[in-house]
Amino acid sequence: MKRLIVVALICLESYFATAQTSVKVESTLSPAEQSIERANKIIAVKPNDYEAYNALALALSRRARETSDPACYMRAEQALEKSFAISPGNFDGARIHVWLLLGKHEFAAALDEATRLNKKIPDDVMIYGFLTDANVELGRYTDAEKSAQWMLNLRGANVPSLTRAAYLRELFGDNDGAIELMEMALRSVSPTEVEDRAWITTQVAHLKLASGKLQQADELLQQALAEFPNYHYALGMLAKVRLQQKRYDEAVKLYRQRYLAAPHAENLYDLAEALELAGRHDQAAQAFAEFERKSLAETARADNSNHELVFYYTDHAKQPQKALDVAQREFARRQDVFTLDCYAWALYANGKYPEAQQQIQGALSVGIQDAKLLRHAGEIALKVGDTKTAQRYLRRAAELTRPEPTVAQGIHGE
Repeated sequence: MKRLIVVALICLESYFATAQTSVKVESTLSPAEQSIERANKIIAVKPNDYEAYNALALALSRRARETSDPACYMRAEQALEKSFAISPGNFDGARIHVWLLLGKHEFAAALDEATRLNKKIPDDVMIYGFLTDANVELGRYTDAEKSAQWMLNLRGANVPSLTRAAYLRELFGDNDGAIELMEMALRSVSPTEVEDRAWITTQVAHLKLASGKLQQADELLQQALAEFPNYHYALGMLAKVRLQQKRYDEAVKLYRQRYLAAPHAENLYDLAEALELAGRHDQAAQAFAEFERKSLAETARADNSNHELVFYYTDHAKQPQKALDVAQREFARRQDVFTLDCYAWALYANGKYPEAQQQIQGALSVGIQDAKLLRHAGEIALKVGDTKTAQRYLRRAAELTRPEPTVAQGIHGE
């Protein structure tokens, strides 16, 4: 969900735009806050308007994206309950409910509900979007690709279909194609939708960073933060740029700023790793300990930080059995490439090298070009005695993290 499904609301919210255009709100509010104000004003005048409650639920979901505050999802669910009390089973409300399930990482339930709605109305574009989202998160990439293609067939180059197609291209190893589609999406977003623009700009920066274009990524993230100040997604991505530049203290500052804005366990893990790299070992140890406590408290929930918890137990705490226990629990829920990577690395840490190789090969077979995953694949290949393959993976991982020469440096770094 962190990258794929957050722009889905752009298209979905248009269904409610007509009902809200007559209501003015303060322009100093964020886009989501403006939508919340509009919906609440309509509800105050028409308390039995189920569409207004749908609009409120949708706006609260957007606010969850803006702030990374899961409490917004609970408020959105309460709004949907009122919508269904007025109009039981209304389609728009049911569609928003799928979005909420995705936001809470209940991917299997979202897939079931989206499939049911797709059978009911087989030409609804956003339902195909939700089918794409759920299938991607579960690791069912063939089905995800089919759903994304249906979106493009039905509506053409709209923003939600472009962003989904871009993410699939990234997963399939076509970063340049992903950048092209994300930039197309960005050109289609209204200048007033500042958070949507900041999110897409951050994703382009992510893709640039993954290709070694640090300066371009840096400039894009500054642009995103100018459009939507203190944006937690952009702060986290800019911190990754600073890590690649070995500006560790600056990365710590950015990660700390993001954690204050979005105090989730996975964000604390990133901060702890940055503190370690910055040589602030006592602070890192405290942050890791707090991360473990927070992560264990949510490990059985759908919306968890189990990926980070696996890497904490393998790479920092050196408790491989705990890592494997967590990885197996998450693997039972979904088999996307990043979960397969976690599972493979936990198996590797426990000396189960052939099993680790099987899982990492499953992830690589999708086509993804991710430096961390490729490093893991290289280390695992070494343990099974496949030196040639290991060298190829490790060389590719190094290429992906090597900064591209700037014009000032020249092609030979002069």
